[in-house]
Amino acid sequence: MRRFVLDTSVFTNPDVYLRFDEEPMQAISVFLGLARRADAEFYMPGPVYQELCNLRSMDMIGAEFETEVHIRSPRRFSMTIPSEVLYEFIEEVRTRIQRGLRIAEEHARQAGQAESLPPELITQLRERYREAMRRGILDSREDIDVVLLAYELDATLVSADEGMRKFAERIGIKLVNPRYLRGVMQNLAGDEPDHPAPCGPGHPGG
Repeated sequence: MRRFVLDTSVFTNPDVYLRFDEEPMQAISVFLGLARRADAEFYMPGPVYQELCNLRSMDMIGAEFETEVHIRSPRRFSMTIPSEVLYEFIEEVRTRIQRGLRIAEEHARQAGQAESLPPELITQLRERYREAMRRGILDSREDIDVVLLAYELDATLVSADEGMRKFAERIGIKLVNPRYLRGVMQNLAGDEPDHPAPCGPGHPGG
């Protein structure tokens, strides 16, 4: 039986949940119907589930969701991961800090040449700094919980988050393109699959 660990992007990223239904809550219901029939187990860490509850009103389907999706956090204190992965992660963080500082210095020089600080300059600084520091890297405890749980269970990670997928690849976690999750679940349930969408370039959904 296959195991899958889910993050919130499965139910909040339009590029993913629209594969189940146009309406976000109905998309979750369609997912749960497939999960009930599929020869698979689905997991989500507790903090990630709480994050989902903050983004989607789960009152009507919470009991069904918790029946089909195991809410369980990784056993952090009993896990080991390769030390080289940590060294690589620290080096990447240092590189990103230097990149962020260069962006800040560039915008500081631009601000010094202006009579007043234009609001659009501040907005541009924030966007570029966020891009340099956060895109493609684990940047929250919830992200780490998802990756560690998939590692602990030897499960398949389902996420549209580039940073989570990148880190998962480093430590040998199985991945599935989140846009194909519905088709995978239909196969595991023995259903006739829908016509697959073409696989576009780049990462699967951001």
